Amino acid sequence: MQQSRHVDLHAISHQAMRKYGFEPAFPSPVMQEVGAIREQLPDPGSIRDLRSLPWSSIDNDDSMDLDQLEVCEPGTGGEIAVKIAIADVDRYVPKDSRTDRYASHNGTSVYTGVETYPMLPDRLSKGISSLLPGRDRVAVVIEYTVLPDGDVRPGDLYHALVSNKAQLVYEEVGDWLEGVAPVPGTVRDVPGLEQQIRLQYEAALRLKRHRFEHGALVLNTIEARPVMEADSVRELQVQRQNSARCLIEDFMVAANGVMINFLGKAGLAVVQRVVRVPKFWDEIVVTASQYGEKLPAAPDAKALSLFLARRKVADPERFPDLSLTIVKLLGPGEYLTLEPGGEPTGHFSLAVSDYTHATAPNRRFVDIINQRLLKSVLAGKASPYSSADLEDLAAWLTDRDMASKKVERFVRKAAAAVLLQDRIGESFEGLVTGASEKGTYVRLIDPPVEGRVVSGERGLRVGDKIRVRLQKTDPYNGFIDFERLGGGEKKVLPGSMDFARRRKGR
Repeated sequence: MQQSRHVDLHAISHQAMRKYGFEPAFPSPVMQEVGAIREQLPDPGSIRDLRSLPWSSIDNDDSMDLDQLEVCEPGTGGEIAVKIAIADVDRYVPKDSRTDRYASHNGTSVYTGVETYPMLPDRLSKGISSLLPGRDRVAVVIEYTVLPDGDVRPGDLYHALVSNKAQLVYEEVGDWLEGVAPVPGTVRDVPGLEQQIRLQYEAALRLKRHRFEHGALVLNTIEARPVMEADSVRELQVQRQNSARCLIEDFMVAANGVMINFLGKAGLAVVQRVVRVPKFWDEIVVTASQYGEKLPAAPDAKALSLFLARRKVADPERFPDLSLTIVKLLGPGEYLTLEPGGEPTGHFSLAVSDYTHATAPNRRFVDIINQRLLKSVLAGKASPYSSADLEDLAAWLTDRDMASKKVERFVRKAAAAVLLQDRIGESFEGLVTGASEKGTYVRLIDPPVEGRVVSGERGLRVGDKIRVRLQKTDPYNGFIDFERLGGGEKKVLPGSMDFARRRKGR
């Protein structure tokens, strides 16, 4: 066993940020500008006052940059009226200010697990512009109604005063909704909040069912984030997609659809969030055929959705690797401009035609853009961005979104290498996730780490369950090397790495 050596993961994280074109630290002029901001709320008589409503947030246990609140009311005929309050970040980040230019350059907050690189300084994102409990805040409110069949009827968009009554946590609320834990104290302690969250859950279930019926995809990839203790990696933690996370996701998909629909009707050029109809549908068809299933020759989101749902039930252990295969073949999400009256590109994975990002302005710059577009409509003013501006921003923010994922993946690999550096020579059970002339890769069952099989890889197929011995780790390059031990359970599955490499080689 090799002797442990200190690895500065923070330095690795900073280096990765710079490598992919991010500024990892706020310049002094930005900090000075933000330090001079003074919070000012409007006279309650000049704006809708919704502070009495039972607003709540659901987020990670350590989140302070709260972007949205939710509240529901029962309507007639089984309808459920939904209000989503979005933090008014533009109020404190004027267009073309130093803070705005920094935020537009990075484009997004980057979450490496080792270190978080916020798009906006903490005084804003975790303070003045965050929808924290017990603080009166100005928000942009998006209204819509969820019909009994799960369809959405858009409502009004406007400014309002709001107040968060409870900061809830995904895991606690999810376990409760799934019946494996009691009502969280944060829910129980607020009168009427238990009934409120149950009503929200009912609305979310309707939304999810409706989108699934129209072809929304069920995907579940494994992304193990490092959990740090001082400067050491304590463990790698896989984020489980529970009922509370799904609730927020379904609410935000609907809210984003209402936002872009509103801006389009107002005659503005807008920024869409799209996943195109997949170019490599033929390879998705081949993937399904290896499970004995037949997909249509032409792209069909509903048929793919049903196939994935069946595989999730049939083989949950290998489903994350199948999900990764499909994600790679679908292609990345991107931002595109949409001119007034134009045909929307749509989001193949979500099975929606009108979609954008507008519900996380503390964390994504495109959401601030959409907030400014909305404000121009509400104020009866011209758009603050020309079509050419939006086209340039859409291309740049697509690049920043993809680069942030590269940073996060690299730092996760580096952290995994650090976690395993004292375990050289130990054996592990894993699943083969990629096998081609360019390399064979295995994902360990525990800890959830992926590395390369550099010895004994001949004859391995994607999906095989094997035992491997750890040979080497290299945190600075994100490498983890294994050798195969003996035989293993053979299971032929399509390879996410195979398909991705074939696609890139075309």
